[in-house]
Amino acid sequence: MAAVVGAVVGVGVWRGWFADPSVSDAPRARAGAVETVVGDLAAPWGLAFLPDSSALVTERDSGRILQVSGGTAREVARIDEAAPAGEGGLLGIAVSPDYARDRWVYVYYTAERDNRIARLRLGERPEPVLTGIPRGSRTHNGGRIAFGPDGMLYAGTGDAGERDAAQDRGSLAGKILRMTPDGQPAPGNPDEGSLVYSLGHRNVQGIAWDARGTLFAAEFGQNHYDELNRISPGGNYGWPLVEGPSDDSRYVTPLATWATDEASPSGLAVVGDQAWLACLRGQRLYRIGTDGTGPEALLSGEYGRLRHVAAAPDGSLWVLTSNRDGRGSPDEGDDRILRLVP
Repeated sequence: MAAVVGAVVGVGVWRGWFADPSVSDAPRARAGAVETVVGDLAAPWGLAFLPDSSALVTERDSGRILQVSGGTAREVARIDEAAPAGEGGLLGIAVSPDYARDRWVYVYYTAERDNRIARLRLGERPEPVLTGIPRGSRTHNGGRIAFGPDGMLYAGTGDAGERDAAQDRGSLAGKILRMTPDGQPAPGNPDEGSLVYSLGHRNVQGIAWDARGTLFAAEFGQNHYDELNRISPGGNYGWPLVEGPSDDSRYVTPLATWATDEASPSGLAVVGDQAWLACLRGQRLYRIGTDGTGPEALLSGEYGRLRHVAAAPDGSLWVLTSNRDGRGSPDEGDDRILRLVP
């Protein structure tokens, strides 16, 4: 049996289990037919589909928004305020649920002094709806945004390198935020008037919902555990006091954990009762039940670093590679959008 360990790590007392991750040596599975939708991209980060089934894709370092349709990509906007550095830059993208009426597209990006969320109509200048999300010097900027089934906008943020901020309910760092489309605290949030939906996160990189409206999140660990979590309103996921599972009932235990060199899950999609996690350092696509069981590894080492996975309107999965992000080893044709049929 693993023993509980308590040790001072930077700030606070870390309490966790030095046990094997729940996912270890997951069996490999065939991905089926895989095709390249488009190539020669530069560190694509976010992806969202328009009502006409074309896709909008962000490039982290160029600040470009590309529209992908019919096997071609063309620039449709550029976020000049984005200030890329390290893991920061132009990150997540989301399309308004009422896009056919309001034409709003939302982006999360690193500016000179903060991370922020803005909305724009393609071809027009962006207007910020939320500013002041703490910015890391080079890492832990979070960045994934998505509209939930309730019509509210959710954002995953990082701790910006200030570990204590993840437990500070007054900080926007190390949280999942829930807001109205104009950036105000959403009705029904755990604390009235606060954007904070859940706390105690190190660096949330993937958010997705199942058909029942349950929210799941993928999160980077530090030294021991990457995590897949089921998110509950007001839930505390432990960081920096806990990494991975814990015997402390104040903190939510992950559904599944991975060794950090086998995962680094950046993007997340949920289809039926299965979660799909696109992994950077692990260079694979995990498929696992939303109850944390039955993990399998797909595309292992075949396409390099994987940044994001999203469910397309036609039932396929689109996967972004991230080999030109400064940490990968790009091949000719990188970066790519891959399409696979689960």
